[in-house]
Amino acid sequence: MRAEFISGYRKYREAAAVNLKAQLAWRADVVFNMLFTISKILFAYLLWGIIFRQRDAVAGFTFHGMLSYYIISSFLSQLELSGGISGEISARIRNGTFSKYMVLPMNIQGYFIAMEAGVVAFYLIFDFLAAAVWVFLFRIRFAFTGEPLVMACAALMVLLGLLFMVQLNFYLGILTLKYQEISTFLMIKNNLVALVTGTIVPLALFPETVVKLMRCLPFYYVTYLPSMLLTGRCREEAAPGLLILAAWCGALQLVIGITWKKYRKRYDGVGI
Repeated sequence: MRAEFISGYRKYREAAAVNLKAQLAWRADVVFNMLFTISKILFAYLLWGIIFRQRDAVAGFTFHGMLSYYIISSFLSQLELSGGISGEISARIRNGTFSKYMVLPMNIQGYFIAMEAGVVAFYLIFDFLAAAVWVFLFRIRFAFTGEPLVMACAALMVLLGLLFMVQLNFYLGILTLKYQEISTFLMIKNNLVALVTGTIVPLALFPETVVKLMRCLPFYYVTYLPSMLLTGRCREEAAPGLLILAAWCGALQLVIGITWKKYRKRYDGVGI
């Protein structure tokens, strides 16, 4: 039993390592990823610099607190790179090459999770450097919590959030087994994620009724709440947030299992 576990772990570790090394072949992607992180922070710096000329605080944020939020949320949002999973699965099901994954000596979903782990590990350093440059370049009084428990909750929430997004994109991808075209599902997902994760504007600026509704969605806990926790805000939501996000991960995993079992027989290995 132990030998099987170690063997299985090594397979996924190797899959993660291979995908990490594969990123070295796409150096331009690294540059553009860093530039995108920098551009988001620059936009926030210019926009909120104008707004804070006329006031000292907005929704409880000071100017430096707002920039700290944007730096952290931009860093976290750039780590979420699982969007290509749904497109990859959909394309391969449609053209008949999804068999490539079905013959792997490991769970297909587990492979994509390992693949995402390798990609995230690669970009982690570069995104951190891009964020750190802004802190020192603009002499931002960076707001960051000093509570170990809060930091631990935020870190665990980030990991669960990344897992949930992999699950979601995997699920949307395998829907191609039933629906030949999933672009509508992807469009809804992308628009919803952009709004509810708080990467455009902090959700604290929204009406409280809207925020309460967003708390029911898992996306609220993917980027926004971890960013707030790491800047020393919303501490009381840490434990409930972990439970809610874990429940969403568990529920979505059940849906994935049911969907895969029901529709996998429709794939004949020659495309749709």
